[in-house]
Amino acid sequence: MALLELSTVSVHYGRIQALSDVSLTVEQGEIVTLIGANGAGKTTTMRAISGIRPLSGGTITFDGEDISTLRADLRVVRGISQSPEGRGVFPGMTVMENLDMGAYSRKDRKNLAEDLDRVFTLFPRLAERKNQAGGTMSGGEQQMLAIGRALMARPRLLLLDEPSMGLAPQFIQQIFRIITEINEQGTTVLLVEQNAQQALSRAHRAYVLETGSISRTGTGQELLNDASIKEAYLGVA
Repeated sequence: MALLELSTVSVHYGRIQALSDVSLTVEQGEIVTLIGANGAGKTTTMRAISGIRPLSGGTITFDGEDISTLRADLRVVRGISQSPEGRGVFPGMTVMENLDMGAYSRKDRKNLAEDLDRVFTLFPRLAERKNQAGGTMSGGEQQMLAIGRALMARPRLLLLDEPSMGLAPQFIQQIFRIITEINEQGTTVLLVEQNAQQALSRAHRAYVLETGSISRTGTGQELLNDASIKEAYLGVA
């Protein structure tokens, strides 16, 4: 049984259909990536999974439970946590306060120190800056903070929406290396990413989203080696 399954999911913004019959699965322990051009519906897919956008059709199942109409905060409790597009750190709060916000839904407060240690081990920069306001940090540091905050919920499924957007090249390499490390520690990852080269090279499986519909699927390596994917997303003719 898949950890996450979307079955013929459709989403509308008013009369505009953003997603049309999207079906995908994420198995326990995988990194699955979703690539596509701007406006293809990638972020809408993430918002539908996390409960921010209501479905106009189809179902979303998590760990065997239909969560299609479950409130967003209850999905966090079930084990789905998102690092959103644009990072969304709380600018006036310190690093520590931002991380604590990530754990707001946790009942097992006794394990918070363990998770904080994990975040600081993955992102030593955050430990150095734990009393600094989130809004005064660089883009790369804010991205680390957004991922760290999502991890503080101790998710079974981590949703990462454009983690490399607007980052300097050295930060991009670092973020993707850490995503692989998070996965190796046992967290399942669904990754939406413009940087198709990095995303596909790290993914176990991948889906291509075009104008709200899944057009291709395969292993990360298969899509990385596909001539039409190379031309459309990797800048290789």
